[in-house]
Amino acid sequence: MSSATHPLRIANYRSYWLARLASTIAQSALAIVLGWQVYSIARETMDIRDAAFMLGMIGLAQFIPLFLLTPLVGLIADSVDRRWIVRGTTTLLAVTTALLGFATWEGWLGLPALFGAAVFVGIARAFAGPAYSALAPNLVPRESLPTAIALGSIAMQVGFIAGPSVGGLLFAIDPIAAYAGMSVMFAVALVLLLTIGRVPQPAAQKDKRPLARIIEGFSYVKRNRLVQAAITLDLFAVLLAGSTALLPIYARDILHVGPTGLGFLAAGMGIGASVTGVLLSFRPMRTDVGRKMLISVIVFGAAILVFGLSKSFPLSLVALVIAGSADMVSMYVRGSLIQLHTPDEMRGRVSAVSQLTISASNELGEAESGLLASLVGPVAAVVVGAVGAIAVTMLWARLFPELKRAKTFDPPEHPLSVVPPETQHAGA
Repeated sequence: MSSATHPLRIANYRSYWLARLASTIAQSALAIVLGWQVYSIARETMDIRDAAFMLGMIGLAQFIPLFLLTPLVGLIADSVDRRWIVRGTTTLLAVTTALLGFATWEGWLGLPALFGAAVFVGIARAFAGPAYSALAPNLVPRESLPTAIALGSIAMQVGFIAGPSVGGLLFAIDPIAAYAGMSVMFAVALVLLLTIGRVPQPAAQKDKRPLARIIEGFSYVKRNRLVQAAITLDLFAVLLAGSTALLPIYARDILHVGPTGLGFLAAGMGIGASVTGVLLSFRPMRTDVGRKMLISVIVFGAAILVFGLSKSFPLSLVALVIAGSADMVSMYVRGSLIQLHTPDEMRGRVSAVSQLTISASNELGEAESGLLASLVGPVAAVVVGAVGAIAVTMLWARLFPELKRAKTFDPPEHPLSVVPPETQHAGA
């Protein structure tokens, strides 16, 4: 690929990339601080298992608004200027973070305020996810999109590295400093988003009712078995093997490394993912992409299994780095397949469906992890989930042979969206 078409040579994409980086740093820092405060406050009056349940519920508080809003936000992302959607959600996150800092300063921050903040974070993420995903293809030439997706993933993964580490370290110094830092980063992201000029976006389909357009997005995912397989594999694998919600338990009560160690643990997956993302941005994956996705999810589950059983901080950190690297490969393949196999006028709605499954695997996975940990203990919960993720991947390889047959990211010559459903074969 020539340097002239590299996404970072495009001013609008540079602003988008830097804004996503700043916002992700702030969001991941906020997530780790919320989790630590919920668990610490709960531990003042509860045992480990009951506090683990509360920790899982903070994920559910973020998932519920996203689940309820998904049909609407996808339609909005295909109807409204996507730049203003991400600007609005960044503003909401900045205000929410500032209010948490104020509550901490005044000394009345408790579980109700933390759960309320989690709901607002869920609302912001519900709108931002489809808009961010659908905006990227409008900023770069089509042939640059896989590289742009890899770079976007790097921005998120670097944020996952820096955010928890910075959040954990600042919180260890002073909780108010942590909230002030996050508020500043959200403000920087907002300024960058305001510099993005107008970009082409398909006009909203005015010949169809809103409900019909919403159903159209879900129907497209159902008909395109390759997109469906990529989305649902991530849903079940990460839903089962997600362990981030239990990191505060491991940091405090299993590995005994405190909030500073928690920051490093939370950054572990981001370290592996960002290094892999950099490699993919310079050497884009071009062959046997579906099979590589399946292998990467199995490696992810195996690494989480090692983490769950480890009592050593260095080994736990290495396992999370490997898990993050494998997850990056899966994210890269999934994101490229979804964006390149979906027409632009439907990207918002299809991205909303994808985000729903991603959030289900993350936030709902946190609730599942917390609930399971409260019943069988945190170690057993992580081990069972990791084994389940490996089993699901093997099952998906049989249920969706389209994944194994996907050799490149190139969509079929005749896109699925223009082929009447009744003329499509099951494995199209």
